[in-house]
Amino acid sequence: MPDVLTSLPWPTGPSIAVFGVAGVLTVLGSVRLVALGDTLADRTGWGEAFFGAVFIGLATSLSGIVMTAVTAAADQPQLGYSNAVGGIATQTTAVAVADAFHRRANLEHASASLSNVLFGVLLIVLLSLALLGKYAPDITVVGLHPASLAMVAAYLGGLHLVRRSGASPLWRAVATAETLPDITHEHGSLDRTSFSRLWVRFAAVGLLVSAGGWAIARAAESLVLVTGLSAGFVGAILMGAVNALPETVTAVAAVRRGAPTLAIAAVLGGNSLDALNLVVGDVAFRGGSIYHAAGDAQLFVTTSALFMTAILLGGLLVRQAYGWGRLGFEGVLLLTSYAVMTIVLAT
Repeated sequence: MPDVLTSLPWPTGPSIAVFGVAGVLTVLGSVRLVALGDTLADRTGWGEAFFGAVFIGLATSLSGIVMTAVTAAADQPQLGYSNAVGGIATQTTAVAVADAFHRRANLEHASASLSNVLFGVLLIVLLSLALLGKYAPDITVVGLHPASLAMVAAYLGGLHLVRRSGASPLWRAVATAETLPDITHEHGSLDRTSFSRLWVRFAAVGLLVSAGGWAIARAAESLVLVTGLSAGFVGAILMGAVNALPETVTAVAAVRRGAPTLAIAAVLGGNSLDALNLVVGDVAFRGGSIYHAAGDAQLFVTTSALFMTAILLGGLLVRQAYGWGRLGFEGVLLLTSYAVMTIVLAT
């Protein structure tokens, strides 16, 4: 049976317009998410790193989840796969963008925390499992490849370890004059807003940010069908850029609010949830395992995302106070890596 999405692609003009409109809504919603999330992190006592990685990460990842699900269900598994891992690569590059707005010192120096380091390790584990899924036997359990089940288990286990390590950490980042600790501070009128109302507003803005997910997926599929562009380029670069806008804007807004820990947490948390987009795509794709549907372009982007995550993790551990041209060494390497990835996919 022909799929409605596949049989009726949008023209190129409207498809491009959808990307632009979704981008504007994402920017406005993400700025508001930071203010609400920063307040809730203090009011709940969960801290910027955990709240940013889990709740802001979830809110900013909803649109990407919808994109991957829609494209995989429309028999475009490579497009859905590319969106998930391409978003991770783009969002990791967003750290370098946010670093440019942090004038005091290198962002990774100011935001080093055990939680952020552990979320970086968790992301490496999830991406590695996705690669292993490609080379594991092509079998399913209750409609899912075992790699999907392993990724969900790894994510839940990772969250448990992060929460438990925060209670009595055996590793701490050394405080310096440029370190901005995660402490409770005033939030203006939001401090006078009831706890339940804050959660309602946070959920509503999260839904607004995710509302364009279906339209973005539809537009991306149309671009592949009408223009002949590869699924790897459209998914990883175009969809990945829109997918990464919430985390990018959130990171920059958090830095400008003096919450660098929240900035890094939002990126790493959003990336971990984007890795789980592959599980969503595996559920939606009825043609087999989404991991085995991945081609060379998808594997290249996955490996690039792994490489970039390792660079970011190195930056959090080394904590270079001042680096190359207002950026730490990791910021320069992240921008270079993303540029190379884009050039390779475009050729």
